Amino acid sequence: MDGGRVPDGGRDGAHASEHGGLSRRTFLGGAAGVGIALTGCSPSVFGSGGGGGDGGADTAPPRAGYGALVADSRGRLALPTGFRYRVLAEAGRTRLDSGEWSPSDPDGAAAFARPGGGTVLVCNHEISGDEPHAVPHRDGFVYDRKAKGGTTTLVLDARGRVESHHVSLAGTSTNCAGGRTPWDTWLSCEETEDVLEERHGYVFEVDPLDDAANRNPRPIRALGRFRHEAVVVDPGDFRLYMTEDAGDPNGSLYRWTPPDDALPLGRGSLRRLADDAGTLEALHATAVDGSHVADLASVTEVGTMLHVEWREVPDRDARDRPVRRQFRRGEITRAHKLEGMWWGDDGAYVVSSYARDGDGTAHDGQVWRLDPSAGSLTLELMFAVASNADTSVDGPDNITVSPYGGVIIAEDGEGACHLMGATPEGEVFPLARNELTEGNAEFCGPTFSPDGRTLFANVQGPGIVFAIDGPWADLA
Repeated sequence: MDGGRVPDGGRDGAHASEHGGLSRRTFLGGAAGVGIALTGCSPSVFGSGGGGGDGGADTAPPRAGYGALVADSRGRLALPTGFRYRVLAEAGRTRLDSGEWSPSDPDGAAAFARPGGGTVLVCNHEISGDEPHAVPHRDGFVYDRKAKGGTTTLVLDARGRVESHHVSLAGTSTNCAGGRTPWDTWLSCEETEDVLEERHGYVFEVDPLDDAANRNPRPIRALGRFRHEAVVVDPGDFRLYMTEDAGDPNGSLYRWTPPDDALPLGRGSLRRLADDAGTLEALHATAVDGSHVADLASVTEVGTMLHVEWREVPDRDARDRPVRRQFRRGEITRAHKLEGMWWGDDGAYVVSSYARDGDGTAHDGQVWRLDPSAGSLTLELMFAVASNADTSVDGPDNITVSPYGGVIIAEDGEGACHLMGATPEGEVFPLARNELTEGNAEFCGPTFSPDGRTLFANVQGPGIVFAIDGPWADLA
């Protein structure tokens, strides 16, 4: 071990040959082990129909991607030949600069360029109270003394070695996903509505490069108080879009429009906002015939485009009742389980994890693309209900846009969990499989380093932060 760090793991070697893309079409459930539908509405991500998967095997290569997954002798990550992983942090095994154990449940994350070389990685910790390793309460960085979640920051040198691992936000709760801003900060979202010493359910801004800016954390109340999952920022008009992972009733997609006197947004802007600044609205989507779409799960045809409008939230701080309960039936559009978002191709990719009951049609995941300029929401990808928890894909969660084209999706489902990729030609392939059996097996927070050489990803249950290196440019 080097400084208490866990040694590297992985494997090296040549990668599989390239494979041609499929013709433009819609595909559902035809690939071995992966039930997926794709459409070609966005050429840079889902360029044509197709599917692929490893079917639980380590021999036959998928038709796209980087080749078949190879079992890991260390029992952690199965990766394609030529790829290797490093463990940057592990709950209860590596230590923070301050001496405490690395916290449990790393979740959403974003990577930023470090001045002078290297990378700064900010990680959420989705800790609600019972996890074994809380985010330590660093003096001056605590919002609520009774809350145990927050964020940590990993500073890596130019060779990817950990130089520092420290607390950047503490005293928050259930920090699930979030999003990076165009001004290079991280927005950490609380997926809770708990009330401890303080009220929770807010978004907090974390500066990866200026630790002093993170002192005396203040929730961005203008963005509302609800079960925040993820957030993206439109770099053109600085509107923020946010998902809500909630039930009874189901959550919605929200838009926050900043006031003119706050523009352009930048470092420190959100922290200075008044609690009622701007306008917070919930999604109201309609079909081509003008009918209201009450539940996104009711849309079953990949390529379906909905018209988007917005309805203002009456009480964004939810003092009397949760935001999602402030709307009457038919006023807004909901989804069974809204998850990750990522900005790319002048729009936001939005994940709806699954729907197996209620008014909607059963599915095991959807990926939508919100186009703000067109005022549309298009179903780009759909997962059929998994037939086998270990070899099928179910419960897509966090998502990121790849610098090599396509997207990377983290799976949070039953059985074996994967990182899945979708090529620019529209073919879907497995990128990694979690072979750890203890704890919560879900993948979280996939994000590329600024130079595109490393994919960072977390496995929540054991609490491991991975760095994955390999021949990324050789995408088939």
